[in-house]
Amino acid sequence: MQLIKLDATPSTNSYLKELMRGVNLDDFTVVVCEHQTKGRGQQGNIWISERGKNLIFSVLKHIERVKTKNAFALNAMVSLAVYDTLRTFKIPQVSVKWPNDIMSGNKKICGILIENTLKGNDLKKSIIGIGLNVNQEVFSELPHASSLKCETGLEFDLELILKAILVQLKKNFERFEGANQKEILNIYNTVLFKKGVPAKFLTADGKKFIGVIVGVSEFGKLEIQLKDGTLCRFGFKELVFVY
Repeated sequence: MQLIKLDATPSTNSYLKELMRGVNLDDFTVVVCEHQTKGRGQQGNIWISERGKNLIFSVLKHIERVKTKNAFALNAMVSLAVYDTLRTFKIPQVSVKWPNDIMSGNKKICGILIENTLKGNDLKKSIIGIGLNVNQEVFSELPHASSLKCETGLEFDLELILKAILVQLKKNFERFEGANQKEILNIYNTVLFKKGVPAKFLTADGKKFIGVIVGVSEFGKLEIQLKDGTLCRFGFKELVFVY
């Protein structure tokens, strides 16, 4: 594993992509930085982080024997790697908010952005960007954001948590490339945020409704049961939580 440490960069994912254009990078090359000036989240959101307080890193993974149709299982696998690691650090009420935010109670503590390179029907490379709020305590104008320190009252060693996440990622990738995608999705469905309880949602066209999350399909669709028993499926960008 090659570890590249930066003081600051606009985006660790973007840095890795630029580096890949001129160099044949090894599998599991990791870029970690103290400060990310233009961090990107899902749906074009900006990831704001206080310098030196949090973990901001990206991992390059060469993929073998995985079809593009199983791309969401990769997403689930990465989410579970972070989930499992945080559980070992005794972070309370950890769950995964579809598709891949990591929560502690009702607060978001981690965001994940995965960018895949495809070749035909196969996944070839993935850049996995992870932003984990660790020791930051103030989140101005972000009422749903929190950190490990806010949730536990403890200060954490960034290096220790980084190493633990990378170890878990490697373990999960071995399972993922070993054709255990279905098993990974089954586990992912057991740790979903708000699963099995009435929750409020907002559709892309502005309609609010209440439903109960049943699970996520193998293709990444969120399955919600309505009050009348109807089962609806929503793709990414078609739905947001209201909480």
